[in-house]
Amino acid sequence: MTAPAEKASLVLPAYNERGRIEACLRAVAEWRRSRPGGWDWEVLLVDDGSSDGTRAAAARIAADADLPLTVLAHERNRGKGAAIRTGVLAAAGDPILISDVDLSTPLTEWVKLAERLPTHPVAIGSRAIQRDLVRRSQPFYRVALGRAGNVLVQLLAVPGIHDSQCGFKLFRGDVARRLFGQAHIDRFAWDMEVLFLARREGIAIAEVPVLWFNSPDSRVSFVRDAVVTLRDLLRIRWIHRNDQKPD
Repeated sequence: MTAPAEKASLVLPAYNERGRIEACLRAVAEWRRSRPGGWDWEVLLVDDGSSDGTRAAAARIAADADLPLTVLAHERNRGKGAAIRTGVLAAAGDPILISDVDLSTPLTEWVKLAERLPTHPVAIGSRAIQRDLVRRSQPFYRVALGRAGNVLVQLLAVPGIHDSQCGFKLFRGDVARRLFGQAHIDRFAWDMEVLFLARREGIAIAEVPVLWFNSPDSRVSFVRDAVVTLRDLLRIRWIHRNDQKPD
């Protein structure tokens, strides 16, 4: 008798993604059928208070694509960080993969991160290390802002990490649940906070170059979200100033 496959988890945060959710879930279903890593992948979609019918569309498309899908929902929009935290803390698998719904990094790139997981419990996709893997770039002003922002991220949170905000990250399950259980940032600085917490605990982080194709249909406001992200970056050390330090 064949032993049951171990479970791994894919977490997908979504906010008003009705226009992209079908392509995403059909690609996820095809990827999952290949049983990547030999694991039984659970897929968790966290609907972050969408008002465009994302949740209902996801359930319908998943049924049509024969994709077992768990849909979690926030009744109001709380932010990408809050959505990912909800998904990770509900995930039962090991490892846990986080991906954006636009699949800017193809799911097949997860193998590059998985190769590092035995020695690095946190493996993050990066667009900054091998720039020829960025096959469709962001507008120049977003690239410039990102590079300037990374200077602050390295100074204030995670020195040595060149791209903290690529939406493609893989964690050992126990490490993910512990780090996200300590996290508080609800919006786009969530990954800076989680990586800060990992570094504080002495957890090894692998930054891995991955393929990346910019999606022009971005949910990120150039001005508004940049200001909020900067504010949250400046708050990270303050938020965690009284945390009990790990042994």
